[in-house]
Amino acid sequence: MGLAAAAAAAVRPCRRRLLSSASAAASKTGAGTATPLFPRLPHPHHQPYGRRLPFLVSAASQSPASQTSPDAPPTHTPGPVPSDPRAAVSGNLPFFDRVLFPDSFPIETPPAKEDGDALASAAAQADETVAPAPPVREETETEREAWRLLRRAVVSYCGEPVGTVAAEDPECTETLNYDQVFIRDFVPSALAFLMRGETEIVRNFLLHTLQLQSWEKTVDCYSPGQGLMPASFKIRTVPLDENNEGFEEVLDPDFGEAAIGRVAPVDSGLWWIILLRAYCKITGDNDLLERVNVQTGIQLILSLCLSDGFDMFPTLLVTDGSCMIDRRMGIHGHPLEIQALFYSALRCSREMLVVNDGSKNLIRAVNNRLSALSFHIREYYWVDMKKINEIYRYKTEEYSHDATNKFNIYPEQIPSWLVDWIPEKGGYLIGNLQPAHMDFRFFSLGNLWAIASSLTTPRQAEGILSLIEEKWDDLVANMPLKICYPAMEDDEWRIITGSDPKNTPWSYHNGGSWPTLLWQFTLACIKMGRPELARRAVALAEERLSDDKWPEYYDTRSGRFIGKQSRSYQTWTIAGFLTSKMLLENPELASILTCDEDLELLEGCACCLSKKRARCSRRAAKSHTG
Repeated sequence: MGLAAAAAAAVRPCRRRLLSSASAAASKTGAGTATPLFPRLPHPHHQPYGRRLPFLVSAASQSPASQTSPDAPPTHTPGPVPSDPRAAVSGNLPFFDRVLFPDSFPIETPPAKEDGDALASAAAQADETVAPAPPVREETETEREAWRLLRRAVVSYCGEPVGTVAAEDPECTETLNYDQVFIRDFVPSALAFLMRGETEIVRNFLLHTLQLQSWEKTVDCYSPGQGLMPASFKIRTVPLDENNEGFEEVLDPDFGEAAIGRVAPVDSGLWWIILLRAYCKITGDNDLLERVNVQTGIQLILSLCLSDGFDMFPTLLVTDGSCMIDRRMGIHGHPLEIQALFYSALRCSREMLVVNDGSKNLIRAVNNRLSALSFHIREYYWVDMKKINEIYRYKTEEYSHDATNKFNIYPEQIPSWLVDWIPEKGGYLIGNLQPAHMDFRFFSLGNLWAIASSLTTPRQAEGILSLIEEKWDDLVANMPLKICYPAMEDDEWRIITGSDPKNTPWSYHNGGSWPTLLWQFTLACIKMGRPELARRAVALAEERLSDDKWPEYYDTRSGRFIGKQSRSYQTWTIAGFLTSKMLLENPELASILTCDEDLELLEGCACCLSKKRARCSRRAAKSHTG
């Protein structure tokens, strides 16, 4: 059985009939009930004392009482319930539980004891110092409003929550596709729910989008790869027959065949893998991870991304508009955002894939690609003052294995704005690299996710944050964070965007300010030990977002105006703010998304270079670490 057949066999269409009164009456006489698509397993947080997530495993969960016999079937075992809920205060339960669910651990009055026992207990208590519970910060009014709006955006399928719509703007009559659940848009919503202990919606989302992966997708009689994930999906209610006596809910996915420009969403599958790892790390739901359809879904995505082609580089070759920037913006080729997400998804997949005869070759291919990709990005995408000066002195038309100017970059490509803009300290990863072309624009998401996934070296990661701090007025200003800098103007804008009226200079994707990028910025700052930078940006956003009705993006060079076509109550603006606040409150949770530097990747060399070449990627990449 092939991968696609295995995936199709592992899931069934999920339908929930909405019967008319006549059908409902008939059902009372013995009509069968539908079997739910995914069996509901008990979650680790369902306990008498409140929700309990095994993100930080306590010693109690390892007690002999929690062990089962080898012959017993695998089950979700959250660990024994503490006999005394005051143990949460004294440190026997994870910090995560005590902070997020303080009301779940009431202080109970112990039963009365006899005089002898009472004296012994008093003496014992005199020798013990009980650590007080850490203070719980009260949510601000802006946070409470954000949670209300986020819950309002939740949509249900078959009676269960499966995601959040892109925007819930009551003042807008033209919905377009903002009433759909986008994979990339749902990620910050999922993280906010996960960190609050509400895991069911994320689990449902992961499984239902996985079901859509195996659906047939065709554009003008052509079908893309099997592993493609949809950009979005919508829940529709359709009649079961011509008489409209019954209805059913169906998922209606969009794989790009209805999108502007008909572009396939390359980043959807990558985000799905990243979110799957975050869900499993925070819940410990290994049963879901080891399911055949989940493992098959990961393998299909990786097989699509790692398929052979004509490209000479380890980076993914994509067309314009295949990621967050989903309109023509001159990012076709090897855009940084896709490479950072690709690297992160490879790292996450390597942790989650079950090693067996069917996956060994895939895991080997993943390791080889990680080694080559990390070297390529660190070596050729990084620019600072020293590197730009080196490019400025490049010789061109070099033909040899030892060429310095490997991509035949002409020094005249260095834009005039960059010469005065690049600081003495710090640097960044350029937006794109192709033969005879370097896109020197600063793209925020690609640089921030490169930090989170350790695609950069530690020194480069520090340099990126130093540059953001140095150029705060350009990249943050009145609202975090510029999606790219600088904007294209005049003839460059007309030629590259095709005179796109939505991507005018300093608007939307062309230099607009996107509050949803706040959570990626916060994540990168926490990873690098710079939370004060994130707090500064969050405070700036908190002053305006609620009053401005949580817009999608801001316009102008400094982000002063609400975007001219911006939707209000944009869900990932709301969720990005909440996720940032929760990460700053509990920075240890950043580890569900970040990856540490893996020196083993730099030990492997898959290229088998000949003696004619000056150095291999293994030695070069190792020289950049630190």
